[in-house]
Amino acid sequence: MKPNRRTVLAQVMVLPCALSGRVSAATPQPLFDGVNSAVGMGFDARGNLFVAEWGAGRISRFAPDGARTTFAEGLSGPSGLAIAPDGAIFVASYSSDLIWRFTPDGERSTYVTGLATPAGLSFDRAGRLMVANRRSNEILAVENGALTSVIKGLNTPVGAVQTPDGGFVVSNIGGGVTILRPDGTRVEAGGEFNTPGPGITMTQTGRVFVVDYGGTTVREILMDGGSRAVADGFSSPVGLVITPDQSALLTATWGERAVFRIPLPS
Repeated sequence: MKPNRRTVLAQVMVLPCALSGRVSAATPQPLFDGVNSAVGMGFDARGNLFVAEWGAGRISRFAPDGARTTFAEGLSGPSGLAIAPDGAIFVASYSSDLIWRFTPDGERSTYVTGLATPAGLSFDRAGRLMVANRRSNEILAVENGALTSVIKGLNTPVGAVQTPDGGFVVSNIGGGVTILRPDGTRVEAGGEFNTPGPGITMTQTGRVFVVDYGGTTVREILMDGGSRAVADGFSSPVGLVITPDQSALLTATWGERAVFRIPLPS
């Protein structure tokens, strides 16, 4: 499964049309192996892929040519990961109930403390960092060092995104995917999942995808409350991110200890 490091991420980001013509949406491509219990994933503006490896206590960085380096190590339970427009990298510590902030050069500081098993991270439309606070069953926003509850009464949330209409989609590892519409109504869209995982991502046009950690699929969430499988055959998919050119999804699995590319279906 080991890739040609000179070409692998170049294929992910530069040649999507050619690859999409050869591979169906249901046929994932292996990119990297030896990834230890990956959770959060994100791309910076230079096309580097960052992966939080919970099982190894490190953040790995994959350059566009596929070269792998260790960005940070010696971390306690790194889980969610999100990259800000200024290049700052935010990583949640599942074990220490805090979030670190890294500069692009790797300098680490503590960004916020006092959380309750933080899992997935993302940014809302206002640019606030959102935290899936698993143990308190809510989604929090961090602003100027303060925590604000955005959504309460969830079922062990592990990831969330805000949709273009101002609503939210939340992945709950305790069961279900919750769609919160702008008017406050909730729709449960997780009926076809075994156990939704932290991996949740959204395209620029608002399509939302979630991993089925307890199953074998990556699924697209339909805003009427349904879902559809876009790829199958994984062993415990957990991490998920959209590529910068919006051509594919990357998912990290715990069973294979690998990262796969899924051409984005139409």
